[in-house]
Amino acid sequence: MENRMISVQYQLYVDGDNEKELIEETREDQPYMFITGFGTTLDALEKAFINMQPGEEFDLTLTPEEAYGQRQEEYVIEVAREVFTINGHFDHDNVYVDAIVPLQNEEGHRFNGRVVEIGEEQVKIDLNHPFAGQTLYFKGKIQENREATQQEVDHLMKHLTGGCGGDCSGCGGGCDHEHHHEDCGCGHCH
Repeated sequence: MENRMISVQYQLYVDGDNEKELIEETREDQPYMFITGFGTTLDALEKAFINMQPGEEFDLTLTPEEAYGQRQEEYVIEVAREVFTINGHFDHDNVYVDAIVPLQNEEGHRFNGRVVEIGEEQVKIDLNHPFAGQTLYFKGKIQENREATQQEVDHLMKHLTGGCGGDCSGCGGGCDHEHHHEDCGCGHCH
């Protein structure tokens, strides 16, 4: 199966207190771009977009199961406060309630967590995806849907395997849009 380069302009909404709340948006001149077949985009979105044509509009609703799953209380963990100590001092500049902090497990996998609470001995971290448990509403338009070039696939593979040094400066790319989570224009989002 061929890999497709898909570019979309969208608005992402979640259920708010009284109505849907806009939480993320791309601009027409800075669309979200990804290559199919690499798992860099939610499966339900990739499946919906794969056969759409440029200019085609979409209005998609993803259940929590189709998106980031239900919130899991066991994904809220406690980490020793000393992990966040630099030169004998707690890192108050970067570790505070609601801060997103980078973490690494014993296998060397890197991930982010949100600080929930800072105690005397422990820091409580929520590892759930920020959109876990939420229904997501995507509205937008397909800008491009074509076969990906070998160069685009190679660039993405280099990024996915860590060949970029964690950002796109090592790949010769820059950020393609301003709403990056962990993405830097190499096809990643969310």
